[in-house]
Amino acid sequence: MKFFLIGAILLLAQQIQTDDSLTITHNNHVIEKMDRNNAAMLMPETLLIDQTKLDNLMNHLDHQMYKAPVNAEIDKSGKIVPEKTGYRLNREIFSEKFHGYFFGSGAARMEAPRIKLYPRVDKELLANIRSARIGTYVTFFNKNNKERTKNIYLSAEAINNTVIFPGETFSFNGVVGNRTAAKGYLRAPIIIRGELSEGIGGGICQVSSTLFNAIDNAGLKVIERYSHSRRVPYVPAGRDATVSWYGPDFRFTNKYSEPVLIRAAVYGASVMVTIYSTNEVAYEKRTELRK
Repeated sequence: MKFFLIGAILLLAQQIQTDDSLTITHNNHVIEKMDRNNAAMLMPETLLIDQTKLDNLMNHLDHQMYKAPVNAEIDKSGKIVPEKTGYRLNREIFSEKFHGYFFGSGAARMEAPRIKLYPRVDKELLANIRSARIGTYVTFFNKNNKERTKNIYLSAEAINNTVIFPGETFSFNGVVGNRTAAKGYLRAPIIIRGELSEGIGGGICQVSSTLFNAIDNAGLKVIERYSHSRRVPYVPAGRDATVSWYGPDFRFTNKYSEPVLIRAAVYGASVMVTIYSTNEVAYEKRTELRK
């Protein structure tokens, strides 16, 4: 019995001594538990950190705790919804703390350090750049075509509240993204090589064309624009801007010294795009239509 008790004590002591785990938490919840061997280089009689393993660990932690910042925006009632700060793993501080644990002894517990991510657009900026309306355009469509109407609504929502800073270039494809069924886009009439057909996202070219006329009215610099291979009914001849995910894009640059804001919305059977900026913007209102 005596030897049994001594053996049990020695076994317990060995378990305590070999417990060198690191518990990593985020918001007081455990997101990772590991020991030194998980990050060590396989070298005899030498304890070194394998940088690749440490990088993989930090990537894993960052993926779990990452929260994207959210820009301030204007809601449908015209009220400004404040921005939200995001965050991600502070790799520099984590690496320092991890080195302290790795070359120390025993178990440890660490709250994953994080760094704040600030949105590009806050409520103060948004309030300032919606002061002056510098361009607007409206087009109309048949709202009885439910599929096409849905696509127009989705693409208008995608570009709504976009802020383009001085010198930046806006890409319709870049902002709206690929038009897929998973995003809610439906099959509707499209023009392919001068012929009417059907495809996912039919109707979004009306939004890109409305946007083109609005920014052209505001005097912004068009970088890339293509017309359809046949006349479209919602804008005058030569005033359209066709777009396709694997094809043409519509791009323009903010040449002014102030940011500009895109407001786009569907009202009944119409889609309106309005361009705003600050009261200080020295914009060049276009009086003649660009062909």
